[in-house]
Amino acid sequence: MKIAFATQDQERVDAHFGWAKSIVVYDVTAQGHSFVKSFEFGDKLEEDGDEDKLAPKLEAIKDCAILYVAAIGGSGAARVVAMKIHPIKVPAPEAIAEILAKLQVVLQGTPPPWLRKALAKDSEASFAFEE
Repeated sequence: MKIAFATQDQERVDAHFGWAKSIVVYDVTAQGHSFVKSFEFGDKLEEDGDEDKLAPKLEAIKDCAILYVAAIGGSGAARVVAMKIHPIKVPAPEAIAEILAKLQVVLQGTPPPWLRKALAKDSEASFAFEE
């Protein structure tokens, strides 16, 4: 499953979704994780009520099941949830590598219901239709 992280330094979850300089995406399984892509956002990042600046970020995370952020505004959170992506706020900056390691351990056991639902997002696209 793909996981997105809002970050200023590409090492830690330390950014508000709307103000993040970068969003990095990893693919995580019970066996490990791999880097997928980094999206850079350089223009206006400050809080200004401009909802249009969220569009490229929402596009960047469209394939993800989970989004880790330091903070996220109400309308941003609503738009993320509408895309069936589970936003998670971290209480203090946390290393992306540590979060990936924790997720991997959880996936090796019995994931909680919210995580099973996020995992199901990945398998939604694979339907086998019979005639």
